[in-house]
Amino acid sequence: MFTGIVEEVGKVSKIEVRGENRRITITAKNTPKELGTGQSVSVSGVCLTALDIQPHSFCADLAPETWARTSLSRIHEGALVNLELPMKADGRFGGHIVQGHVDGVGRLIEFERIVDAEGRDSENWWLHIEIPPDVEKYTVFKGSISIEGISLTVAKLEKNRCTIAIIPHTVELTNLGSLKPGDPVNLEADVIAKYVEKMMTRETGQSSLTVEELVRQGF
Repeated sequence: MFTGIVEEVGKVSKIEVRGENRRITITAKNTPKELGTGQSVSVSGVCLTALDIQPHSFCADLAPETWARTSLSRIHEGALVNLELPMKADGRFGGHIVQGHVDGVGRLIEFERIVDAEGRDSENWWLHIEIPPDVEKYTVFKGSISIEGISLTVAKLEKNRCTIAIIPHTVELTNLGSLKPGDPVNLEADVIAKYVEKMMTRETGQSSLTVEELVRQGF
């Protein structure tokens, strides 16, 4: 399990086709030092298995399903990726629950400089993302969403357009600044919303829980 707090930005140094899979090599200063062979690592929001670990690099194999259904299909040698190690049992929960299981691929619409009340450019940005229906139904105003493995908060939601406020720190320490309008981005909805939906819906599609029952269970 991850929390969506990016620890380091790595670089894709090599992409090899191996049978039906692709093996990517990622260089990074710190992450490889803490990895063991077979351990999980989040790469731009995708939970992958670390292989062939070197002092400043590691590899991961991408199955055709992963390649086709995530934003990793756009990567090239030199591309930047967000890295996060799994959360430790005694660690702090800095973001929200992120599993590294991509629910859908969105599209970056634009980065827009936020303008203050006096018409001056702020140092912050609006990030506008187009999100697919499978993710939109779990997305709520002020709720959490993982974009490229980054734990972010929804500031605006208009149909299939999600807007997030981005501070300079997030741009500097993630791969967001390297993305261009039209680029695909990995999206993962808040897993708690999925469990609530399952608990509330019977096979007939009718609600199986009352508001009182949800409150009793801590929701």
